[in-house]
Amino acid sequence: MHTQRTIGRSWRVAAGMVALAAALAAGPAVAQEPIKIGFGMALTGGLAPNGKSALLGMKIWEEDTNAKGGLIGRPVKLVYYDDQSNGSTVPGLYAKLLDVDKVDMIVSGYATGMIAPAMPVAMQRKKVFPALFGTGVNSEFKYDKYFAMIPTGPDPKRSFTKPFFELSLAQNPKPLTISLAAADAEFGRNVCDGARDNAKKAGLKIVYDKTYPPTTTDFAPIVRAIQGTNPDIAVFCSYPPDSVGLIRAINEVGFKAKIVGGAMVGLQATAIKRQLGPLLNGITNYETWVPSKTMEFPGTNEFLAKYQARATTEGVDPLGYYLGTWGYAYAQLIGQAIAGAGSLDDEKLAAYFRSATFDTILGPVKFGAQGEWAESRMIAVQYHGIKDDSLEQFKGMNSQTIVAPPKYATGTMIYPYEKGK
Repeated sequence: MHTQRTIGRSWRVAAGMVALAAALAAGPAVAQEPIKIGFGMALTGGLAPNGKSALLGMKIWEEDTNAKGGLIGRPVKLVYYDDQSNGSTVPGLYAKLLDVDKVDMIVSGYATGMIAPAMPVAMQRKKVFPALFGTGVNSEFKYDKYFAMIPTGPDPKRSFTKPFFELSLAQNPKPLTISLAAADAEFGRNVCDGARDNAKKAGLKIVYDKTYPPTTTDFAPIVRAIQGTNPDIAVFCSYPPDSVGLIRAINEVGFKAKIVGGAMVGLQATAIKRQLGPLLNGITNYETWVPSKTMEFPGTNEFLAKYQARATTEGVDPLGYYLGTWGYAYAQLIGQAIAGAGSLDDEKLAAYFRSATFDTILGPVKFGAQGEWAESRMIAVQYHGIKDDSLEQFKGMNSQTIVAPPKYATGTMIYPYEKGK
């Protein structure tokens, strides 16, 4: 009798242990299935310097998040492809991410021209769609699940150059005329639309207003044509390769406008700063964040230390002030939305994006109308004192001053442009 009870207990214990072992074996496999976040990113082509920097920022977030246990009980995994800085590749990449890779969430790569072609895919699939540095993309689409990680605020087209214009009009003597030149591409047109509105509101006379083909390589004729109209302010709305060509042409031609710059993408990248060197002196241009005390937030310096320790090995911007920081902060939004919604359901995620205030290494983010930031945090900087191509002079605020808005300013503008050269 005793033996039978012992055998019975032993059998039940053994069966229980087998069941427990099976549960443990099955449990982690389900729990550890990663949350797959899919996107295209500019890893080659004209946008690659910024795209690669943003990707490293996102990868550091992925590692940090997984080290803390992941999100909603699962690790995270970034699934990405090179969009080649070419918008025509984008729809196919996103279809592949959703249909073949079966990602849980799609987010955009970097830049307006890469975001706009992905929007119809996101809308058709009813997917929540956070986007990195898209200017006015949702002005036409008006998609209720789009959320832009760019500090332009609720009026993105005008906000991009608003600090630049406010600063220009505060100079003495006050500028009276302006030229507008833009790349005939999504970003260039959108930002130039805003600059045109800002110019008209300021009562400035527009003496030149033209677009140029994105394939343009010789910018001297454009700069000479603008010089012929003798503008007080010269605004350029350009992508990185154009910005380099325009700055070189401005210096070769001996351009005489009193204020030059505005919305030139690429000047924020350390590689382009080093390539242009002293040719940048005097240029006043938009920025989204720089490493000044006026723009320091919790976690910024800790991230930069991690990024800069890996930048050389990864072959990316060595400082990471522009898209490195934004790539990490962008991924923070995505992570906080998943954790806050407690779900990967697109409706729940979109509801959380609309209602939450996000904490990022670049400060608090709150979304408003059409998925843009509720408030703008754009700034204007002026480059000065650049002597050569050495990296050291571009660290910190050695060669740039925040000149607008007053809330973040670290100094005053050198006016006119020639005095800053």
